[in-house]
Formats: sequence, C-alpha cells, structure tokens
Amino acid sequence: MNLDREFLFLLWSIPFYTFFIGAEIIVSNWGDKKIYSLKGVIQNILLTVMNASLDLLLRTFFVIAILNWSYSQHFFTINNPFIYWALLFILEDIAFYFEHRADHYCRLFWAVHLTHHSSKEYNLSTGFRSSVFQPVYRFIYFIPITLFGFEPLDILFMYSVTQTYGIIVHTQYIKKMPSFIEAIFVTPAHHRVHHASNIIYLDKNMGMCLIIWDKMFGTFQKELPAEPVVYGLTSAVENPSNALNHVGYEWKKILKDMKRDLPFFVKLQYIFMPPGWSHDGSTKTAMQLRKQLLNTTH
Repeated sequence: MNLDREFLFLLWSIPFYTFFIGAEIIVSNWGDKKIYSLKGVIQNILLTVMNASLDLLLRTFFVIAILNWSYSQHFFTINNPFIYWALLFILEDIAFYFEHRADHYCRLFWAVHLTHHSSKEYNLSTGFRSSVFQPVYRFIYFIPITLFGFEPLDILFMYSVTQTYGIIVHTQYIKKMPSFIEAIFVTPAHHRVHHASNIIYLDKNMGMCLIIWDKMFGTFQKELPAEPVVYGLTSAVENPSNALNHVGYEWKKILKDMKRDLPFFVKLQYIFMPPGWSHDGSTKTAMQLRKQLLNTTH
C-alpha cells in the first residue's frame, strides 16, 4: 500500500513536470533567452534514469531491509498524524541539509554530487540532473529518523515529496518571492546561488525546502545584484556532451592524486578533505578562495 502511494505520487508528478518544463522552454525561446538545449535535457534525463535505476536496485536488495531493522529499534512513537507528518518533514529536511553539506565539504561525496552542478545550463530540467551514485549512501541519513518512530516507507515517500519542491526551484524566471517566504523557504533566488561557480557563492544554500538551516549553520548567501550567477563548475568537464564524463570527472582526479608519491595520510586527506584541498597550496578550497577574494578586495 505504501509503495503504491509513492508510485502514484511519482506517476502524478510526470504531467506536472512536463507542463512546467514545457512552459519554461516555450517562454525561454519566445523571449530569446534560450536557456535550454536538447543535449542538455537528454543528459539530465539520462542521469536521473541512472540514479533511479540504482535506487530501485538498492532498495530491493538491502536499503529497505536496513531501514526496517533500524525502525524495529525505535524508542519513540507519535500517534497524532498531524504531528507525525509535520515532524517527519522537518527531520527529513534537516537530514537532507547535512547530507548535502557533506556532499560539498568532503571530496569523496563531492565526486558523486558534482554531476548535479556540472551543467552550465540552469533550468527546471536541471532539477533532474541526479547524482548517480547518491543512493549508495543517502539512506544512512534516514536511519536516525527511523529511530524516532517514523516508518521507512513514510520516510521515502516524504523524500519524494520534498524532492518535488527541490526540483521546481531550479528556474531563472522567478526573481524574488515575498520576503516572508524568502526568510523561511528555499526559493529560486537561493538555489541559483547554490548552483553558482562564483567564488562568493560556492558551497552556500544547501537546504532542500527550508532555508533556515543555512541561516542557523552559517551557509546562507543572498543572491547579489552586483554578482550575476555563473552556472557550472569552477573547472570545465572535458567533452561535456558525454554524460559519463560528468559522472567520472572527480573520480579521475582523485585517482590521479592517489598515484602521486605522497605519504599515506596525505593521500587520505585528498579523499576526505573539502574539494580543492592540497597539501602544498597549489589548489584551494572554496573557503580558502573566498578568504583570498576578501583579502584582495579590502
């Protein structure tokens, strides 16, 4: 029954996405903005199909089994359905925030996640530009939620619901929302910042639905009129028309660092430290680049 609920929700969402993406394509071509390309859309769809296929495979063989086991150990029960679903939304959203933050601050996870950021195009279809291998570890962030008495299939359903919101903020056409919405929720303006390669915007605005986590934990950045967003990575992917080059981009760089004549502990740092970290300062993390930028502008 619960699996049917998630399937029906995903099935309902197809015409929803089709309508809005189609409308954005028409508007962008009508206004001569042309923020879509056929290659880009096909690549985004291919990456989400790869992600969904792996997700289904892992769910079938062990993810749901692990979550069911951890749920069997739960130490809390919520009987009020309103409180149950409201609290599940909040816990799901904060779990996503910390997962997303790990994706940006640990090179190992960034190697998985960067695919979502690698396109220089930014439109509603970019929301489907999935990190292919994320299902391998995403469920780990759901385990603490099961211990609070939330059923695994409810958690997975809520993740699908919140992802829908996370997809529709990938647009350039909504400039600003009302201030009370901007203060609480992730908006298109917030998420454009997240997809920027500008130094001042790197590793900012990690939330899926609520922007309050970024404000609480120091990762919030407003979109600045004087700093137009430049989409994509800080360094370009070679032969970007091939989707697999995006998936393997950072892994190749990690492998190259592993082959260098360096102490074992330093090699580990090249895996687990933030992207851009180097033992000799030859490359820099986003935090180091931002500090350097601030020093040069003052």
